Amino acid sequence: QVRGLCGTFNGDQQDEFMTPEGDVELGVADFANAFRAAGACPALGPGIPDPCDGFPGSRERAEAACAVLLGPAFQ
Repeated sequence: QVRGLCGTFNGDQQDEFMTPEGDVELGVADFANAFRAAGACPALGPGIPDPCDGFPGSRERAEAACAVLLGPAFQ
């Protein structure tokens, strides 16, 4: 079974943002913050920043890494 930041992968989109406590968040920021390790990084606000803005020149490497998640291994 899959559960966590990747969702539940059970075909029900209503529970894809389920937190570790079993709550279902409506927004992406609240969902991501539920998995945040306290003190490890700042909480996300209502607008999700583009992660590549903080690391200029890393967009190509990030897109290649994300392509693995979108590839056949996770279908």
